[in-house]
Amino acid sequence: MGRIAQRFAELKAGKRAGLVAYVSAGDPDAATGYEILKGLPAAGADLIELGMPFTDPMADGPSVQAAGQRALKAGITVDATFDMVRRFRQEVDNDTPILLMGYYNLVYQRGTERFCKEAAAVGVDGFILVDLPPEEADELKPHAMASGIDTVLLTAPTTDDKRLPAVLKYSSGFVYFASVLGITGTKSATEDAVRMHVERIKRHTKLPVAVGFGINTPDQAAAVARHADAAVVGSAIVNRVKAGLDADGKAKHDLVPGVMAFIKTLADGVRSVRKP
Repeated sequence: MGRIAQRFAELKAGKRAGLVAYVSAGDPDAATGYEILKGLPAAGADLIELGMPFTDPMADGPSVQAAGQRALKAGITVDATFDMVRRFRQEVDNDTPILLMGYYNLVYQRGTERFCKEAAAVGVDGFILVDLPPEEADELKPHAMASGIDTVLLTAPTTDDKRLPAVLKYSSGFVYFASVLGITGTKSATEDAVRMHVERIKRHTKLPVAVGFGINTPDQAAAVARHADAAVVGSAIVNRVKAGLDADGKAKHDLVPGVMAFIKTLADGVRSVRKP
């Protein structure tokens, strides 16, 4: 059993949902970004989404896009991202799942087979590639499977019952439901809408369902946790990173503690909901 399946099994046994925390690798700089990554498990993140900075992030809202731009300016590359995961596995934690989130161009340019092997070697557990449709997933899936890496595909409110099986065919680890249309961090779904869509997805799969896009507060995280297997928070976290920068864009001394304190409030919100 891989780390992702193991973690969701633990969450199910504990009768609660999980918190998936998104951060951009190397935001706002390599050293601070790694300190944030190191602190996520202790702050309450059950799974980690590590964003691979990319120049043209078409699904990212202003906050996540700005985080990626800060990381690119700091010189963060795919190799640097891999190095962060390797250090995390060696120095911090060999249990918390890490998924790389980003765009397929980064995989394609490196070579799909090579990318999968190198990611697995450093301790990556899954990919969330937001611009890879099911029709093109055959390029990635065999190499990911051979390397023991899960491929998490996104569904949306517009993914109807006819389209859903095509997405689920290539999904492993969990299903990521983007609860609102459009880019990240700009609006939020109602709890009733989340419940309805999660129930519909679960009629088609036994995979866990994680819900993201538009979760900004502990109360919103708790509302998602009442219905889904995990709540994904990204923009709200990277906003806390930005809030910890000085006028020159440098990390203030309290940036990392401030981000960790916020993540703990989200984790507390998720943990406040008990499953039957």
